[in-house]
This record gives sequence, C-alpha cells and structure tokens, in this order.
Amino acid sequence: MRTEGRTAAQGRFLLLVASLFTGTLIVSNIIAVKIADFSAVSGPIPDYYLPAAVVVFPVSYILGDVLTEVYGYAVARRIIWSAFLANAVAVGAIAAAQELPSAPFWGNQEAYEAILGQTWRIVLASFTAYLAGEFSNSMVLSRMKLLTRGRLLWTRTIGSTVVGQGLDSAIFITIAFAGQPGVDVWALIWKQWSFKVAFEALATPFTYLAVNALKRAEGIDVYDEGVSLNPVAVWE
Repeated sequence: MRTEGRTAAQGRFLLLVASLFTGTLIVSNIIAVKIADFSAVSGPIPDYYLPAAVVVFPVSYILGDVLTEVYGYAVARRIIWSAFLANAVAVGAIAAAQELPSAPFWGNQEAYEAILGQTWRIVLASFTAYLAGEFSNSMVLSRMKLLTRGRLLWTRTIGSTVVGQGLDSAIFITIAFAGQPGVDVWALIWKQWSFKVAFEALATPFTYLAVNALKRAEGIDVYDEGVSLNPVAVWE
C-alpha cells in the first residue's frame, strides 16, 4: 500500500465519513418500505415506481467511493463490515420491539408492523445485496485507481457504481421478489439500477469536491498496491 502523508487509519475525518456512511445505510433500510412514484421525472418511462430509499442509498455508494479513494480498500473494508453490523443491530432491535407487548393505551401496533416490520426474505435480500454491492464497488474503484494511476476519478466512481449498484439491485430484487405474482423482476432491477447510476453521475462534481478536500485536509492519498481484495481479511 502506498500513501502520502499520515496513515489512512489516522485520518482526522475518517470517523465522520464512516458515521455518515453507516447512517445513510440504516436510514435507507428504514424508509425503503415506502414505494414512491418517480414517473414525473422519468420522462418517457411510465410507472417509474421505486423504493423511497433510492434518494438516500446511492449516497452510501458515494461515501464508499470517498472511503476507498482517500483512505484505501483496507480501511473501506472495515467500515463496510462495521456498517453491516450496525444495520444488523438496528434490524434486530426493530424486530425485538415489534414483539414486545403493547401498552393497553397504545393502539399503533399494526402501524408499527406495517411500516417497520420486515420478512426474513427481505432482510436476507438486503444484507446479501449490501455486502455484494459495496464490496464490488470498493474493489473495482481500488483497482481502477491503480490502472489509471490516480487520474480520471470520474471513470472509477461511475464505473464502480455501475458494477456495485448493478449487483445490489439484481441480488436484492431477485431474492426479495422473484416468484411473486405480478412482479416484473427485470423491470424493477433495471429501473433501480439506472436511477442509482444516474444519481452517481449527477453527483460526480460533489464527489470530486469531497475527495479533493479530504485528500488535502488529511494529507492522504492511498494506492492499494499489494493489498488483498479478500472481503473478510479485516485483520490486514
């Protein structure tokens, strides 16, 4: 691993970026229960219905790009796993609260279950898609940075998102909805994928600002030379 300035783990703003990354993940999973109508902005594409989480979840990929680009894959790998554990705690706490007996004067149990309750199929889909999507996103960006010698940031932020969000959308929709009557799995996949990639592309100027500002402030620019891409090797 080649760095400039202090080591990546000593970054002054690393905790802030990691906290935002984790927060966007947890919030997106909570608000995903609402299906929003984006037909007004989809142009000629009718019935453009997506989970409300699409307005927040792509931000986690932007922050994931920032983590890998500035601090390196090894640091991003730890943050991805820590965010996964935080999300698992949130899901477990919500499920446990659902099972607690309600006070006799509290009549919102059905509303709680309707909004926050999740089937284990949805939980499995969410967890699997997150790990596959985030790790592939980070891996692609890490290797593209070496190939481009740190130039053309936009190619790796968008390129890694195409791969990561593609896997995330395909895995989540397939596990969560395949086989359900009336569900067009392919339509759901490509609509989510295209929205998320477009989101990343439009946010490219802000990604440049964040990356360049952090590199200057931290004195860090990590190149993952010789770093293993093994997603479970968090001890490296």
